[in-house]
Amino acid sequence: MEERIASLLATAGPLTGTEICDALGDASFAQWQACVRSPRLALRRVGRRYLRLDTKVEGYARLSPSILREFLTYTVVGLARDEAALDRRAAEVEAHIRAVSRDKLQLAREVVSDIAARATGGSSGAAGVDRFCVVLAGDVVYDMAHDVPRPERSTGTLVQGSDLDLVFLVDDAAPDEMVARLDRLTYEKKVQYLANPAFREEIDYVVKSFGRLREQAQRGDFKAMVACKIFDEAVMLLGSEALFAAGKELLRERGVTEWLRGLEAAAIRSREKAEQLLFYTELESEEFE
Repeated sequence: MEERIASLLATAGPLTGTEICDALGDASFAQWQACVRSPRLALRRVGRRYLRLDTKVEGYARLSPSILREFLTYTVVGLARDEAALDRRAAEVEAHIRAVSRDKLQLAREVVSDIAARATGGSSGAAGVDRFCVVLAGDVVYDMAHDVPRPERSTGTLVQGSDLDLVFLVDDAAPDEMVARLDRLTYEKKVQYLANPAFREEIDYVVKSFGRLREQAQRGDFKAMVACKIFDEAVMLLGSEALFAAGKELLRERGVTEWLRGLEAAAIRSREKAEQLLFYTELESEEFE
């Protein structure tokens, strides 16, 4: 395998893991293993790793992207003797990932701006945008969004890579009609962007009260833990800055922020062990997938 990869790179120049798989066949584990073992080959990982919660993992904490996804999408492999070419290609791949993240962030802003305008009629006060905030979480906020086509979970429709994870956090005193409108309008956008061939974007969203976030901060079950993690990583898109800040402060007060940093440290240690195991053995693991 090492010889085949080296021969390919000598002809084609540095390639991502996906491009190696496309050229040599789908044997990503063996290809990853050959690349990290070979002194003739060098790897450049672009982007960053971040915490993901997963019920299949002991302690729930793992790093994203997984070893496999990182190799396929976020790693460039080249000949060790040609570091300049490797660095150039890695910079190109990183620039593309940042551009995809930037475009998806802009799309998210456009989507929520339209929803907010329609939900409030452009008003402020009791029926306006000072009664809620909209935040974005997921790959995009880490500048790690991708545009690799993948099937949407519920319908199987192919979508353009990373989804848009939106949370509408609503003041407890906000009118029920506003909450209902936000939910209805966002669902309409979800359907529109999934079905329209010009977009093929997946929008995952939730509309919830501040009181609900307060309940979730107790971390009573796995879903509550995920909800806390999502709000912890989220960035503000639109609405009440005060409500957004209050949500972040709530997580700090309840020890959620510190708990998540501990999980992240555990996930880093687990990844290091998994990579060492996979380096020395022929056995695949859940972490590779």
